[in-house]
Amino acid sequence: MAALKDRLVARALEEGFVAARVCRPDAVPEVAARLEAFVAAGYHGQMGWMAERMHWRGDPAALWPAARSVVMLVESYAPDYDPLEVLGRRDRAAISAYAQGRDYHDVVKKRLKRLARWLVAESGCEVKVFVDTAPVPEKALGQAAGLGWQGKHTNLLSREWGNWAFLGSVFTTAELDPDPAESDHCGSCRACLDICPTAAFPAPYRLDARRCISYLTIEHKGPVEIGLREKMGNRIYGCDDCLAICPWNKFATAARDLRLAGDGSLRAPELAELATLDDASFRAKFSGSPVKRIGRDRFVRNVLYAIGNSGQAGLRPSAQACAEDPDATVAEAARWAVARLAER
Repeated sequence: MAALKDRLVARALEEGFVAARVCRPDAVPEVAARLEAFVAAGYHGQMGWMAERMHWRGDPAALWPAARSVVMLVESYAPDYDPLEVLGRRDRAAISAYAQGRDYHDVVKKRLKRLARWLVAESGCEVKVFVDTAPVPEKALGQAAGLGWQGKHTNLLSREWGNWAFLGSVFTTAELDPDPAESDHCGSCRACLDICPTAAFPAPYRLDARRCISYLTIEHKGPVEIGLREKMGNRIYGCDDCLAICPWNKFATAARDLRLAGDGSLRAPELAELATLDDASFRAKFSGSPVKRIGRDRFVRNVLYAIGNSGQAGLRPSAQACAEDPDATVAEAARWAVARLAER
């Protein structure tokens, strides 16, 4: 089995993953209590699915009792530019680096499946693969497997590959030797906490998703609280602030799959253009992109918040054009943007 594991890791690197480690399914007993406290505090907001199937989400061993090992893998999407630069270009939109290319679910899962098929052929074991598609506590398992540690921003990071990463897992019946868990190396650093525009971290290692811009732009349905929308700036899909500021990114591993980077057209798109999208043009523009999942209405709502925050009088007609939109939330966002620009 030791030889099998060595060959498995080598195969994972050949597939394009930047790291692969192993842990046991029962290696994260602390997750259940953390999840319970997170939900009890209401930090999950409208993400009701986090409160569902908590017995699985809190105990990976219960997800598939036959599993004996979990192979945790890292796929890098480290950008080759500064994601914070666009925040100063108020007539442009900031879209999270991970969402500017092909949907990572498709890219990473295909790679995982090839690796899993190889493992089955080599050992005769059974496997199940997951990429953010099941109640799997991937970050906790990643730390237990020694890939990295969950930083104060709650994301997994590493001294080997920074924190720009997608995580995937292969649950298997094969008995593979587990790797030692990684320890915390954040020290006294508070960079990720201090840069957050909405103060979404009530304490280090704790996230209140209801204040997180990634949550507000992607998961939150309906109007966003005015005090929070004013802090969103021009971020219309996700937020990279806490990731981009992490000093461990000096060790970031370059992304190996160019499909994840996209063609550059979403690096700083014009707000005025995005505000004109109807459902058909939205679907066409974001075909194959993670952005497509939030739908046109929520996306344009976010664009209008960014226009309202822009201070650019020239964008007022773009907002005004949406003031009678069939979607009530979009129409309200447009009227708010018009009024806010008039105040400026």
